[in-house]
Amino acid sequence: MHLTPSAVSHSVSSMEEEIGTAVFVRDKNGVRLTPTGEQLYPYIRRILQANEGLNQTLEEMKGLDVGFVKVGCTNTVCLTWMPGIIKSFNELHPGISLQVFQGSYSDVNDWVKTGTIDIGIISEKACDGVEFDELYEDELVCVAPKAHFPHRIKKITPKELLNQPFVVQQDSYNKDVNSYLYEHKLEVRANCHILDEQSTIAMVQCGAGLSIMPMLFVGSSINAQMASVDIYPLEPKEYRILGLCYLDKKLLSTAANALSEHIREYVKTWRQE
Repeated sequence: MHLTPSAVSHSVSSMEEEIGTAVFVRDKNGVRLTPTGEQLYPYIRRILQANEGLNQTLEEMKGLDVGFVKVGCTNTVCLTWMPGIIKSFNELHPGISLQVFQGSYSDVNDWVKTGTIDIGIISEKACDGVEFDELYEDELVCVAPKAHFPHRIKKITPKELLNQPFVVQQDSYNKDVNSYLYEHKLEVRANCHILDEQSTIAMVQCGAGLSIMPMLFVGSSINAQMASVDIYPLEPKEYRILGLCYLDKKLLSTAANALSEHIREYVKTWRQE
């Protein structure tokens, strides 16, 4: 920040005096926010986000393609879409700096709410307190160990899932699957509680149980593990709705708007391939 420690301390003290209460707790363990600081933090992030948008708009008026944008997504999106999005976006907008944050549904939703990121890509069912624009309808499928089901079974109904061992991802990653299980009144016996899709497939592969997963990951050409498991469509079909989420779409910076539109075009083209 190009400021001395004493200048920062003076600024913090002046701010706390104006607010009328402490914003930071300073002790031998470091610095953390007080409850008041936690309450103010999202508003401060929004001010900084709006200021960044203002600066980028002013630069755009000068004819400069510059800016800084942060996007958050889950493991599947990071593996399947983000490499292509980053490459094509950088080719179109070399002056815009792009940062990617990977996390769970809950992580991404919280990052959007606090202004840590400009744009998130998550499921509609995981969207809480932020704006959501639909991008892609992603079919859910059942993944099973090889020859777990009889050869005659071509589709998996809720009946086939009764009393089966399951490999599940933790709740913050698994809202769409949990919704499916709840809707069909399925109480699963979870043998493994996993964070990412690659580990889930590995557990299914070794016979630890079944899993319900998004086709976006299962159908990805980068996932060589798929040859070692059986994949079944669900009957009736079930989908998760992936989309872009924002704290306030009207406050997006020029760079963030450019990325948002680029993601839309990329997914549209990707769907057609």
